[in-house]
Amino acid sequence: MEHSKIKIGIVDDDLLFVQLLKNYIENSGNYQVVLTSTGGNQFFSEDIPTLDILILDLRMANGDGLEVMTELSKQENEIKIIVLSSFYRRSFMGQMLKMGAHAFLSKEIELEELLVVINTVYNTGHYFSNEQIDVMRTQFSNKLSEFHAFSKNELTDREIDVLRLVCQQLSTKEIADALFISPKTVETHKTNLMIKTGVKNMAGLVIYAVQNNIIDAHEIVLFDK
Repeated sequence: MEHSKIKIGIVDDDLLFVQLLKNYIENSGNYQVVLTSTGGNQFFSEDIPTLDILILDLRMANGDGLEVMTELSKQENEIKIIVLSSFYRRSFMGQMLKMGAHAFLSKEIELEELLVVINTVYNTGHYFSNEQIDVMRTQFSNKLSEFHAFSKNELTDREIDVLRLVCQQLSTKEIADALFISPKTVETHKTNLMIKTGVKNMAGLVIYAVQNNIIDAHEIVLFDK
């Protein structure tokens, strides 16, 4: 049976870039670009189809990426956001995660690596590079304290088990197999973790785990090429 294609949207005001990226993605395997927009205003002015991944630029005249992330954070959806921008700064990493980005990339990224990121975000909920991990190791202890809705002592042992495996970038099925529980139960634990910690995505859970010494930043699993 053919697997459903990963449904992708692209929001960027560089029309040539969008067309080239769309063609590359759709010719690379199990992907379908179901939406392209030139900015946030156009994106929200139309009916948004079901999306798994949204590839989003930051600086756009017709509604920038920050506005898109702010608006999406108010809605109930499961869209995973990959911020892909020429305005990439390592110092922005914490803000991007806080605002709901599941990955933050420079447009200088190789196209093959972008596909790795898309698959990783789709399967595990987030992607961090070695460079970004180094930044987070130095910043997490002093920033983003508003994620602390509950203390780590108020999480159940099973929730902590799931959280540790999330930090290892395991998929829902892999976590279920490791803990001998059903995928549905794993998703329930993930939902409870996000409610208790006050975060909006899997990346936020990783931040919470580091800040609360549930896992050391050096233990976070990276996907190297």
